[in-house]
Amino acid sequence: MKQIASFTVNHDVLEKGMYISRIDGDVVTYDLRMKKPNGGDYLENAAMHTFEHLFATYARNSAWTDQVIYVGPMGCRTGFYLLLRDTVSYADAIRLVQESFRFIAAFEGAIPGAQEPRECGNYLEHDLAGAKLIAKDMCAVLENWQEKDMYYLP
Repeated sequence: MKQIASFTVNHDVLEKGMYISRIDGDVVTYDLRMKKPNGGDYLENAAMHTFEHLFATYARNSAWTDQVIYVGPMGCRTGFYLLLRDTVSYADAIRLVQESFRFIAAFEGAIPGAQEPRECGNYLEHDLAGAKLIAKDMCAVLENWQEKDMYYLP
């Protein structure tokens, strides 16, 4: 079988950040790398789950709501994928992620979509404090992020 594009990225040199993973027609996949690959420190499931609920909720209620296709975690637990229509500029994609992460870092209250079993397939496994720590860390990483930073190293 043909190797998929994400497996050709050199994970040995990949650092935390926001990268353009691929472009398929009018869809841009962003790699939001929150942990150093193969570094032994991975996103904890409950915190990652809460992060997903908050990130998806914010992104789908933002000014770019109609351009958001998908928000979800990587199976390796080192980050998230964000899929947006290409009508969102790279600068606006960065801004959306920065705003989303600030929202998560400051969030207080009930986790959206996790109040009862009908809303979520694992509604009891959440960690708001852990999600907030991830967001706070990534806010610092992405504080001055620009389009020139969004390309993978060779």
